Amino acid sequence: MTRVVVLGAGIIGAACARELALAGCAVTVADRGGPAAGTTAHGEGNVLVSDKGPGPELELARLSRELWPAILDGDPNAGGVEWDAKGGIVVATTPAGAEALTEFADAQREAGVAADDLDAAALAAAEPHLTRDFAKAVHYPEDAQVQPAGAAVALLAAAVRAGAVLRTGCEVLGAVRRNGRITGVRTSGGTIEADAVVNAAGPWSGEVAARLGVRLGVRPRRGEVLVTAPMPPTVFHKVYDADYVGAVGSGAGDLQASAVVESTRAGTILLGSSRRRVGFDDRIRPEVLSVIAAKALRLFPSLAGVPVMRAYGGFRPYVDDHLPVIGADPHLEGLWHATGHEGAGIGLSAGTAAVLRDLMLGRAPAIDAAPFRADRPAAQCEGETR
Repeated sequence: MTRVVVLGAGIIGAACARELALAGCAVTVADRGGPAAGTTAHGEGNVLVSDKGPGPELELARLSRELWPAILDGDPNAGGVEWDAKGGIVVATTPAGAEALTEFADAQREAGVAADDLDAAALAAAEPHLTRDFAKAVHYPEDAQVQPAGAAVALLAAAVRAGAVLRTGCEVLGAVRRNGRITGVRTSGGTIEADAVVNAAGPWSGEVAARLGVRLGVRPRRGEVLVTAPMPPTVFHKVYDADYVGAVGSGAGDLQASAVVESTRAGTILLGSSRRRVGFDDRIRPEVLSVIAAKALRLFPSLAGVPVMRAYGGFRPYVDDHLPVIGADPHLEGLWHATGHEGAGIGLSAGTAAVLRDLMLGRAPAIDAAPFRADRPAAQCEGETR
């Protein structure tokens, strides 16, 4: 039986552990904290196709969107995980934004994504509290939302039921090597022997890789979210400004912000989103929250005066070419990576785990995994900007 150590108990590590344990591997999940305690606990739970243009990330997103309901429906113990196939609406508020959104949506349709134009009446029916001052709106029925921490715990629980072992409080210190390959990891909780190691440490994956003796171009990118007090039903889809796609794809280190508004089943409304490269500086910046609030009010003016209950921020694993890293390390045999999803890790986790499982077991994945290879320049830190 192949012994696999998965480093990271967030959504990506949990999904990988589940797939590998179900495939018959002897899996140990090691995390320096607790399950879903890092990036996963600071996300919105987006499962999106609407923000991805044609290409490998969209293919991974579509695979994940297909797998998520099957995973949750097939697990009788996952009944408490919130899954909401609410759909998404992208709104352009300027003529230039409308032109860009039209081009973007047309390309997605050609790639097989369902994207329906909404006129003023249809948009008012779908989102009665949304601004009427818009230039174009597109509905994406495939967009969904899952409660991230609950989903990660459910995936970990499924892995444990399949024989996996969860070890918390285990910080990675280094690699155990023999004959040019990794045969285990040294942790603060002792050495864990393995035939294969999966680096699924999210924003800390670059640092973990360095401790294991290799290079990996994954760095933290910070984002913040505002949470309102519970309200009567007000927002019925994931609604965001067309600028969001540009903010996601930008490589700039300074603040990138756009309006993203969605509700939760508890009645709160989540307001995002921001992206900044500030290392692991975890300070909440009021000026960033102010920008987020102003952009959200542009879409939903009726939210003016609504109490904000809290704000939170988190770090996302960023790669310069905006593609995850999924596959074998080119310099250390037995080491694999599943990381670099930035803000899309919740949605992409199911597909990532399936692709990694197939690669590790020598099977052909459902999608082309070559674009996610760990030996590509962006994944190897070549030409990175800080």
